[in-house]
Amino acid sequence: MSRVCPVTGAQPGFGHHVSHSHRRTKRRFDVNIQRKRYWAPTLGRHVTLTLSARGIKTVDQRGIDAVVADLAARGVTF
Repeated sequence: MSRVCPVTGAQPGFGHHVSHSHRRTKRRFDVNIQRKRYWAPTLGRHVTLTLSARGIKTVDQRGIDAVVADLAARGVTF
């Protein structure tokens, strides 16, 4: 599963683990991605999205129909 939120566009960041002796090794800061299932009244079916925590808040604020319309306009399948 890709670690990218389709609503916010959040994707992993990269950086370094820095030890006590200041040795640096590469690490990855993953996005908090959750699978969420919504009922979309305009489609008449359930839609499962993989969203970040901020994306879930965006859906709660704007409504699932507006978000699904934006995703469909961009060509995202669900």
